[in-house]
Formats: sequence, structure tokens, C-alpha cells
Amino acid sequence: MVRTFQKYLPNKCHRTYSCIHCRAHLAIHDELISKSFQGSQGRAYLFNDVVNVGCGPAEERVLLTGLHAVADIFCECCKTTLGWKYEHAFESSQKYKEGKYIIELAHMIKDNGWE
Repeated sequence: MVRTFQKYLPNKCHRTYSCIHCRAHLAIHDELISKSFQGSQGRAYLFNDVVNVGCGPAEERVLLTGLHAVADIFCECCKTTLGWKYEHAFESSQKYKEGKYIIELAHMIKDNGWE
């Protein structure tokens, strides 16, 4: 059996987001781009960079903002699907999303220093 080790965000990084299912670190607040996204299970956040996630194969999907090539992302620790990664945007107005990550609020929790 292969054991996956978590990448821990540095202690100096307060205000982190973690997997709600296993508490693996996912991102720091500084990587948050937008809170105004919609996932299949409700609200979702767009992040510039995340840790402890794996990517599935990319596939084309028609989302609320048009056609995109996206890959589902999952927690490397508990294997829960968290959201997706934008691999390619077909419309020029959506190109800023390429290489960015969506994590649904239903799958993450705020940790460390939130008041």
C-alpha cells in the first residue's frame, strides 16, 4: 500500500483552507482569487495555487461561463473530489482561469487564525 504524505503549509501562514474530510492543508488565503464561483454543490472559490491535490484527466465541459477543458481535482490524502482545475478556456474573456483551481466550499474548512 502506498502512503501519501501531506504537504503542510508553514506555521507562519495563518488563515489556511483545509479539506473538511481529513483536514489536509489545501491553500493559504493569499492564493484566493475570487469567492464568486459556483460548483455542483454550491458556492466555490477560485485559487491561484493549491497543495495536496491530485488531478484527473482533462475533459471538455460546458460551465456557466462557457466551454472549458477542466480536470477534476481530489484530496491526495482522503481521495475526495474537491473541485476542478481549469486546463484551457475556449473564450478569450475566460483565459485568466487557465491553470487555476476551483474548490467547493462543501469540501473545505477555514483553519488557523480566522476570527
